[in-house]
Amino acid sequence: MKKKGFLLLMFAAFVLVLAACTTSTGDDGSSEEESSGSDSDTEATEETDSGDEKVLRMNNGEEPTSLNPPIGFDSVSWTVLNNLMEGLTRLGKDDMPQPAMAEDWDVSDDGKTYTFHLREDANWSNGDPVTAEDFVYAWKQLLDPETGSSAAFLGYFIEGGEAFNAGDGSADDVAVEAIDEKTFEVTLTAPTGFFLHVLTNPAFFPVNKEVAEENPEWYSEADSFVSNGPFKLTSWTHDQELVFARNEEYWDSDTVNLDKVHWAMVNDVNTEYQMFESDELDMTEIPSDLADQLIDGDNVVIEEQAGLYFYRFNVTEEPFQNKKIRKAFALATNQEDIVDYVTKNKEKAAKAFVSPGFTTPSGDDFREANGELVNFDPEKAKQLLEEGMEEEGYDELPPVTLTYNTDEQHKAIAETMQNMYSENLGVDVELANTEWNVFLEDQKSLNMQFSRSSFIFDYGDPINFLESFITDASMNRTGWSNEEYDELMAQAKQETDEEKRWELMSEAEKVLADEMPFFPIHYYNQVYIYKDNVKDVVRHPVGYLELKWTDIE
Repeated sequence: MKKKGFLLLMFAAFVLVLAACTTSTGDDGSSEEESSGSDSDTEATEETDSGDEKVLRMNNGEEPTSLNPPIGFDSVSWTVLNNLMEGLTRLGKDDMPQPAMAEDWDVSDDGKTYTFHLREDANWSNGDPVTAEDFVYAWKQLLDPETGSSAAFLGYFIEGGEAFNAGDGSADDVAVEAIDEKTFEVTLTAPTGFFLHVLTNPAFFPVNKEVAEENPEWYSEADSFVSNGPFKLTSWTHDQELVFARNEEYWDSDTVNLDKVHWAMVNDVNTEYQMFESDELDMTEIPSDLADQLIDGDNVVIEEQAGLYFYRFNVTEEPFQNKKIRKAFALATNQEDIVDYVTKNKEKAAKAFVSPGFTTPSGDDFREANGELVNFDPEKAKQLLEEGMEEEGYDELPPVTLTYNTDEQHKAIAETMQNMYSENLGVDVELANTEWNVFLEDQKSLNMQFSRSSFIFDYGDPINFLESFITDASMNRTGWSNEEYDELMAQAKQETDEEKRWELMSEAEKVLADEMPFFPIHYYNQVYIYKDNVKDVVRHPVGYLELKWTDIE
């Protein structure tokens, strides 16, 4: 069994990268249509899969929410997009940003203006050149309030970006500019040492402006989709399968080893494992009921992933408007038992919110430095529940429904929590489950009282997670608002002194623990079994699956 270290000595590394570049060098989460790829597309794919080709078969779990970069704000969309497309920078095998569509860049003396020089051989899969205007078009679409992108907050680093997205500014105020066809300039609101990492996120991928203006639904079918990354989309049977082929127009196509990638869409891990066993898939996650016997196998790879599995409260609904009642439910949840006896994939029980692996300017791990903030304590939980009920005048706690999206492991965790609340609080909690797309919309609309969630980091800095819970943030989904927290986040986003910035983030995390609008279950890792002949699959701790270097021997 291999274990890949969590390579997030990021800020020291980013300083070195930024210094070099200044002189000019390079969920979870998850309109369906009946079908997308034509029958002839599918048949052609089957006919050309020969024994001489290197074909990887894997599972995406779900139909992508959208393959329009600003819209598919979830792992089932961005994992796919990350292999079809490419931004100005791309994470290398070392998990650090490398030159991609941009072969090099300059950074102004004040650290706020980046000038990216696009590759002359950067092309779309239809042969069109990738231009600076394609980035201007895509980034303004990301920030356009009419787009309604849940990822828009990622663009608030850009001068004018937040105001445009909030409806207080115009597209012309967003500080992105095509200097010429192959020169793209962006100005930030403040120096941002991890900006090159931010740009590896699929939200910042370009969009072929000419194609999108001709067909606004260009991203919805294989025959209209254009890519600029290692692979191109050759067929798409909605809710069943995506098929990629190597993109000959990609600037680094010679590095790509695979001829094709078949992506199934199976949202049950047990079924996925059965498909792996019957050679229908080349890799699989491990079903929790088989974890004990499989987890230490020779072909099991366990890698870190910065992210959190957690449960949200809707603070606009009884009884969770009361802070003490929220904290009672949090402290009545035994995270250690969940990872030891339910998930059983060697995850770390989460006793706070920000994942381990983020290194402070002083060289400490942020998680260790800020300590454990949410510890299982059934006696304290019972006391808090009594106090909260007294504050609200409850003789009896209003009914509580815990909702999860349909998945066997989510169900198992929810049932375990249900038992914990019965045992530790004397509270009977109802369970409900819905399919993902319905679940997500209901959660966003605050239609659920108490619901499961996950967060996978979009870039390598704790503020990515923490800023998600400011008032009205698209990821907040709790109805929670706190002036002190919002002010700490506002200061952190403008603070240029790194020591002070990390102190502000530390204070903000402690506010979360005091207010408890949500509570943690476990930090993520990535556990997969691979076939013997599958090599060099890269899963970044902060970032997405990479098949650019994958080979089948």
